[in-house]
Amino acid sequence: MATWRFNSPPGWPEPPAGWQPPEGWTPPADWPPAPDGWQFWVPAEPHPESDADPQESAPPDADVGVAATPVAETRRSRRAMSAGEPGAAASTAPPPAVSVDGTPASIPVFGARKRARELDAEVRRLRAEVERLGAMESVQIQQEIQALREQRAREHADALRERAEIDIEITRLRSTASAIQAQIVQMEETAILQEVGIYEYAHPLADAAAYKDRLTMIRDRMKEAARKDGGAIEAATGWTVNGSQAEGKRMVAQTSKLMLRAYNAEADHLVRSLRPHRLDASLDRLGKTRETIAKLGKSMSIRISDYYHRLRVEELRLTADYLAKVAEEKEEQRAAREALREQRKVEKEMAAAREKLAKEREHYENARAALLAKGDAEGAARLDEQLADVARAIEDVDYRAANQRAGYVYVISNLGAMGPGMIKIGMTRRLEPMDRVRELGDASVPFGFDVHALFFAEDAVGIEAEMHRRLDDRRVNRVNLRREFFYATPTEALAHLKDLAGEVLTFTELPEALEYHQSQNIVAASAGGQAPTHA
Repeated sequence: MATWRFNSPPGWPEPPAGWQPPEGWTPPADWPPAPDGWQFWVPAEPHPESDADPQESAPPDADVGVAATPVAETRRSRRAMSAGEPGAAASTAPPPAVSVDGTPASIPVFGARKRARELDAEVRRLRAEVERLGAMESVQIQQEIQALREQRAREHADALRERAEIDIEITRLRSTASAIQAQIVQMEETAILQEVGIYEYAHPLADAAAYKDRLTMIRDRMKEAARKDGGAIEAATGWTVNGSQAEGKRMVAQTSKLMLRAYNAEADHLVRSLRPHRLDASLDRLGKTRETIAKLGKSMSIRISDYYHRLRVEELRLTADYLAKVAEEKEEQRAAREALREQRKVEKEMAAAREKLAKEREHYENARAALLAKGDAEGAARLDEQLADVARAIEDVDYRAANQRAGYVYVISNLGAMGPGMIKIGMTRRLEPMDRVRELGDASVPFGFDVHALFFAEDAVGIEAEMHRRLDDRRVNRVNLRREFFYATPTEALAHLKDLAGEVLTFTELPEALEYHQSQNIVAASAGGQAPTHA
């Protein structure tokens, strides 16, 4: 019968005669891979003089691997079996199999060569582990198991401890975030108020002069710090240039002076251009300037000192407070001047009315005396009635002059200038209140005001103040409370007036707005369409 020999793939060395791969053998990694479908076992012709038993000629079984039987040998074996040839059964024995390049011996036609290689590698790993464990004593195995358990327990404890630390840190960060969020909300509210002019003073002093004195003191401290070695700037002391410490000290001093000059230039610019509601932005810009100087002077350790930076920050805050206080005092002075002008007009009107009434009284008295001289008692009696009216008018003027709270309360609107749904509520002590209404509708607005209500009250000041309080949430200007405009209708104002002053004799709900409507008609006629209306 034919024997089998190992057929080396291309690039592999030829094995010795009769060589068979040992169990678990794989080719070295530097050998090239065998071609797909390579026949690792081929028949070898037996020597003629050999009379060995066919069963003895078959190679021993090896590990299952890729095996292939030549077609010619298979056909010859079949012929031998059909002819009853002795040893035919032996000649059909399969060739030995070997696992080559990690490939299992049996691979499907549409195969899983990759999966087969993975399984083969897993088998080799498990065999190595079994051999390792088999070489260990039972005590060693138990010790290794115990060591692994202890290691797992330590890792579990470390994980629990780390988780607890993380939970504590999360709680702390959440608390910090909540506090920061509250500060952010407060700062946003402050910023919104400052943008509309409601400024919160950082240093509430009595008047602008007090702020100016405080600023002078801060600037004196800044001058002291800015002098040589005054502490305004910090720098390295061991700097050398070409091995000379004196040259290094001179260079550091010159650079420090330049850096301080740049910082002061930025700070002075911020002070000159400061607006109270932009204080936070100015402080942030000054802080960034300080950081930039520290980066540029890092090699020489040059930086603006904390003390000097605090002085300049304090200067900015005080300047913002000073500017806000000056603006507030200017507004108060303007309001006071306006009130004084109004008071003078009232006094002038009352003086003119008193003078006019005095002349009328003198005229009636002279006429009455003349009638009495003529014996016309009836005519004198009529003049007595007129003299009584004049006397009452004089008393009324004197009362108005003495009582500063008496006056006229008015409700007016301006459809063309302000649109519907907005009114002005005020009071005047003028003897002729319409003069005040006409002054309000001067050249500053395109149309005159329409009067909805106008009546005299003994406490006009109190009624006006209470009306403003009731409609405070509808103010148009919530910063300057002297602007007496409200988002309300004349009907709503009338309801409050009736509650405060009783019956209002004269009231007009719809504004006449004569000039406005005429202007709208002209626009409509010229455009050939509908006139625009308020949105």
